[in-house]
Amino acid sequence: MTDPNALLRHIPALNFDPALLLKAQGIRVVFFDVDGVLTDGGLLFSEGGETLKRFNTLDGHGIKLLQQGGITPVVITGRDSKPLRVRLQALGVQHAYFGTEDKRPAAEQTLTTLGLDWSQAAAMGDDWPDLPVMRRCAFACAPVNAHTEVLAVAHHVTTARGGEGAAREFCDLLLVASGRYVDLLEQYTR
Repeated sequence: MTDPNALLRHIPALNFDPALLLKAQGIRVVFFDVDGVLTDGGLLFSEGGETLKRFNTLDGHGIKLLQQGGITPVVITGRDSKPLRVRLQALGVQHAYFGTEDKRPAAEQTLTTLGLDWSQAAAMGDDWPDLPVMRRCAFACAPVNAHTEVLAVAHHVTTARGGEGAAREFCDLLLVASGRYVDLLEQYTR
C-alpha cells in the first residue's frame, strides 16, 4: 500500500556539490558580517544623518531557518545603527557585536560562550576585516561581489550578491549539509 503522505512530500530543487556539503557538515554556529553580506554594502543617510539600511527578506528567513535547524547565527559588524538592531531583534538573533573592527575576539568569545570551537564554525564576509574569522572557521563563504582576497579564502562563493539573497544561499547550503533542510521545507509544504 502506498503512503498517502508520499504525494504531499516536496522534493527539494536545491543541489550542492557533495564535496562542498561534506566540508560544511558539523557546523553549529555561523558568523555573519552585515555591510556587503546582509546588505548590498551601500550606505544611505537621512537628512538628519541617520544610517538607513536595506535588508533582503530571503536572507532574513534563512537566518530564522538556521535557528530552527539548530545552527546559531551570530552577527559581528564594524558599524552600528538602530535599523540593524531592529532587524536583528526581529530575526531573533541573540548574539551580535556592533562597532567591532577586530572581529576575531568577538568570535572567540562566542565560541567559548556556546562551548564550541572553530571546527564547528562557519563565516560569511566580504572584505578584509572578515578575513581573521573566515580563515579560522571550518567553512567560509563569500558573496560573489566580495573583495578578491575574501573570495580567495572562501570555500563557497554564492551566485547571489551581498544583500540580494547571498546569505540565504549560504543558510540553505548549511541546512542541506546538516540534514535539516528537507524537514524544514516539509513544514512549509504540507
